[in-house]
Amino acid sequence: MSEEQDAADVLARLYATIVSRKGGDGEKSYTASLLAGGPKAICRKIGEEAIEVSVEGLKGDKPAIMRESADLIYHLMVLWADAGVRPDDVWAELARREGISGHQEKAARGVGPETGGEGED
Repeated sequence: MSEEQDAADVLARLYATIVSRKGGDGEKSYTASLLAGGPKAICRKIGEEAIEVSVEGLKGDKPAIMRESADLIYHLMVLWADAGVRPDDVWAELARREGISGHQEKAARGVGPETGGEGED
């Protein structure tokens, strides 16, 4: 099995575990408690984790970047599960964008400095 397949399997198992926690006991499961809090609680955690990854990235602390990245990916997958987005949906969107420059992709969505949207990468 390739390293890429191993990573895909880990993500698939994580997502399945997250989905299985929907409606579960928030006292026994952190994931269930996040899901019970809805998008507001989940997105707050995503924001916190993104800041933590950024801080560690600026420090250049590779082990901390890896830990915080795992936290960010987990919380992002909780949001996906809450919103009914499957990992395959995200992978398909990434595949669709493959070979397209970020500038072209943003322009196609009407996002960029000239539209008042997010800035350039």
